[in-house]
Amino acid sequence: MLAFAGNSLLCRMALKHTSIDPTSFTAVRLISGACMLWLVVRLQLGKRTAAKTGVWGAGNWLSASALFVYAAAFSFAYVNMSTATGALLLFGSVQATMIGYGLFRGERLQTIQMGGMALALAGLVALMLPGLAAPPLPSAMFMVAAGVAWGVYSLRGKRMQGPANSNPTQVTAGNFLRAVPMALGLGLLMLNHLSDDRTGLMLAGVSGALASGLGYAIWYHALPALKATQAATVQLSVPVIAALGGVLLLGEAITLPLVLASCAILGGIALVILEKR
Repeated sequence: MLAFAGNSLLCRMALKHTSIDPTSFTAVRLISGACMLWLVVRLQLGKRTAAKTGVWGAGNWLSASALFVYAAAFSFAYVNMSTATGALLLFGSVQATMIGYGLFRGERLQTIQMGGMALALAGLVALMLPGLAAPPLPSAMFMVAAGVAWGVYSLRGKRMQGPANSNPTQVTAGNFLRAVPMALGLGLLMLNHLSDDRTGLMLAGVSGALASGLGYAIWYHALPALKATQAATVQLSVPVIAALGGVLLLGEAITLPLVLASCAILGGIALVILEKR
């Protein structure tokens, strides 16, 4: 969750305070993530084993497509959308995708868990409402698409099976590598709209290598132990962490509504994940 919040902060800083365009940010983010994960796989498996197995045998094109759609739509949405509105739309879409799939597959929430989800959602809405602004329809659609794509990517990560997918880091690396040509293809389509910025490129690189590459590898490790409803609800903590990061890194003030909303969200999450077996 710290990595996910870091992505929000880095993307916000790059697109609002530098001249980098969303296509370039997406491409650099995915390329740097792929490079970092390739290095991690080599360190994990050793040079000889890594060269033998590679990363193309892990992951798949469908998951890579979901990853690419999420990363690209996320960047484009934040060009003309407030952070609060974007976070609300993103995690609302993730919630709807993952919880809807979990309920479709037969998962059921106990009464106390339903109360926890309601409390967490109420806290999230309370946290976002003070800065809520009606976004342009295209930006809203981009963010909803990003949330659905991330939900699909997470759900596919839960269902890793077979020898080729036994190493979550290899799977994540394979997905990132497959997403790179998609990002480069988008760059060709948007060639006339690309914009260079040294600081923006650096922020995109950090977002890809650390917050995305390593963060998603950790997420893949954790997903098999979580139900879809649990995985979706835990992600509600990301806007809170991002808000606190804004306080520490961007000089935003700590307010009583922020503290109360944070307690409601984290408390609601605890009610959902601390269920009896």
